[in-house]
Amino acid sequence: MQFNLIAGAACLAIALPALAADVTYRADVAPMMKKYCAECHAAPDAPSMAEFKLDEAKYKKAEVGPRTDTYEDLVILIAYPSTGAFMRRLDDGTSPYSGGKRGNMYYALGDTDAERAANLAVLKAWVGEGGWNLNRMAARGDVPALTKEQLDKLKLKY
Repeated sequence: MQFNLIAGAACLAIALPALAADVTYRADVAPMMKKYCAECHAAPDAPSMAEFKLDEAKYKKAEVGPRTDTYEDLVILIAYPSTGAFMRRLDDGTSPYSGGKRGNMYYALGDTDAERAANLAVLKAWVGEGGWNLNRMAARGDVPALTKEQLDKLKLKY
């Protein structure tokens, strides 16, 4: 089992550079968001991120998250103003500053570890090499603010 995970990770590492140029929101990310996230993040009552922040407790109790069904919704959660929120929620616990802890929505990327890892690889390729950061726009605790260099690495091809 461990060998299969290592072999799969090695294949992803080799394929990721080729994959990165081809991953787009329309072809890859939107269908993934629809399949895995729409139930809670594209429901008729799903709020914008701004609405979500106004009454987080209400939406969390209803198990409804901020919208993720448009390109613009995701840019808000990745780049600005909710910098890094997308990555913090979907991270597999291997990113710097994760403390080895997976994001609270990582489980939603698939039914198996292999499926989740493959989907995460696609998302990381879409975000761009070096663009997957858990940092926010402003420093918080031990996590520094996102740098201009990190922000410049975001690709997010439509």
